[in-house]
Order: sequence, then structure tokens, then C-alpha cells
Amino acid sequence: MTATDDSTIGFYRDNAAAYANRERKLPTARLENFLARLRPGASVLELGCGGGQDSAYMIAQGFEVTATDASPELAAEAERLLNRKVAILRFQELSWHEAFDGIWAEACLLHVPRADLADVLARVLRALKGGGLLQASFKAGTGEGRDDLGRYYNYPSRDWLTQRFEETGWAEVEITQVDGGGYDGKPTRWLHVSAAKPVRGE
Repeated sequence: MTATDDSTIGFYRDNAAAYANRERKLPTARLENFLARLRPGASVLELGCGGGQDSAYMIAQGFEVTATDASPELAAEAERLLNRKVAILRFQELSWHEAFDGIWAEACLLHVPRADLADVLARVLRALKGGGLLQASFKAGTGEGRDDLGRYYNYPSRDWLTQRFEETGWAEVEITQVDGGGYDGKPTRWLHVSAAKPVRGE
């Protein structure tokens, strides 16, 4: 199994326009909190940018944003919004080394198969500069599975997810739980993760 499930990619391929252009409230408070911890104009990698709205917000705030998505169809939707190139990239293809001050991964790493998550978290860590920050979100649960739309989720518990981050070398791992919803319209408990790459020598 690859680090982005093919059936999940298929869902976003077949529903790209509807998903990208759905009515969606920006996670403004989390975005502002994340960006406030970075220097002005810092370099930010967005993983799983979807329709590109979060990248658009960060660009408007003056940040140097590299937007990516594993779905070519979603990347095309984001390009129309952002008027710039969006890289088509699966998580297991991440190969940057100390390139970014921050990584924004809203509701995307939750699609990484559990067996591949440690490798992907290590790749994300490697892409950050020392002291760099990650903001990510997952749907909470007790074991991997699929939603009614056929999308794969790793559905971690807070403790399980904390262990995965700490085992792969992350520091300052903080996970908050918030009840909300999702594209499928079902009540969802979200795990919002904030973590940092240790500064070399610490």
C-alpha cells in the first residue's frame, strides 16, 4: 500500500470540482496561530492543499508558500484559485531537506496508511529547517478504516498519535481535541497537532 491510498485518490479525482469549491469555513484561528509563530515572509509548504484556500490565505499574509496535492485534479482546481503552479506530490515522494520554516497539513496526513505514517512523518520532519513548525489534523478513532465515501483514514487515538510523533523525532508535540464535522456531513472528533523540529544541538 502506498502512502496515499489509491481509492482515496480516486475519490478526489472523481469529485475534485465539487470538493474544491464546496462551502468551507477557513480554519482562520489555527492559520493565524501557526503563522504568528513564523517570521514574516517565512517559507511554508502546504501538503494536501485541496482547493487552495488555505494557501491563498497564507500568500495574502505575505508568506512564501509552496502548495502541493496528491490529486492532479485537485491541484488543477487550486491552480485556478492561486494563479500559480501547484506541485502534484504524494507524501512518500517528499524529498526536501531543511527547506521550509513551516508545514501546513490540514486534513491530509489522516489518509496515510498506519504502516506508512512513521516514514511520512520522518520525511515531513526532514523537510523542515531546525526549529520549523508543523500544523496537522487527523480524525480521531481507534483503528484504520474507510468512511462512507470510500476514503481511507488512519483514525488514531490521541495517545497513539503522540507516540508516532515522538518516535520519529518531533519535539513540542501538542494535540488538542475538537468536535466538528467534515465533508461527509458526519460528526467528527478532530485531533489538531502542533509540533516542531528540534534545533540541531539541542
